[in-house]
Amino acid sequence: MTIRTVFLTGASSGIGRATAERLYKEGWSLGLAGQHIEDLNTVTASWDQHRVHCYQVDVSNSDQVKAAVDNFASQSDHKLDLLINNAGILTISPFEELDVSEHQRTINVNVMGVINGCHAAFPYLKASAHGQVINVSSASSLYGIPEFASYSASKFAVKGLTEALDLEWQAHGIKVCDVVPPFVATNMLASQKQSSKIMKALGVDLTADDVADAIFKQIHSPITHRPVSAKFSALYYGSAIAPPSLLRQFIRFSSR
Repeated sequence: MTIRTVFLTGASSGIGRATAERLYKEGWSLGLAGQHIEDLNTVTASWDQHRVHCYQVDVSNSDQVKAAVDNFASQSDHKLDLLINNAGILTISPFEELDVSEHQRTINVNVMGVINGCHAAFPYLKASAHGQVINVSSASSLYGIPEFASYSASKFAVKGLTEALDLEWQAHGIKVCDVVPPFVATNMLASQKQSSKIMKALGVDLTADDVADAIFKQIHSPITHRPVSAKFSALYYGSAIAPPSLLRQFIRFSSR
């Protein structure tokens, strides 16, 4: 059996860790990237070290991303079957209370991190017989969320990039898609210094494993955008036929 290869960012915790663990059990060879190599080494300590390679990477740094992807691909005949752009950050705050440097950091990680990953991985995805990119987006890409302004903006950008590359890279046999979860019970939410009205109104019903399940559905049956959870799927597909003003009123009401 041919071992498939995946490069995954944000792999040491939350959605990234849940996805990495499942891919490993499925027999994949993994390149795992994160900001803290110690955390990655702890996660993978008992794994077959021939099938897992860990990299300390700041995804907003294009040189670091390229070096890690190049190194991993060099160990698998310079091919890559799957790139999962999962790394992301969030700071819940009224827009004006968040320093502009934090807004910039959100864009650098959440948008440039995805761009850097795609750019570095392209030649290796092209060389694969079934290259694929899965971006982890967010329900915040459906409509701008108060107290999530720059985060929402970053996920709108991920949505646009996904759609553009899915069309552009058809010529190279590469499928590009995303998963679109609402609030997920991970450390990214648990570590927030303040909550938000909409999060309290809608609840946090998903786990990292739920999103990992959606990622696996994308691997085997990709669609451009895959909403996660039945409740959010109803809102997601309903918004496509409802007047935009109705969605705006829903977000406004939920954020009061």
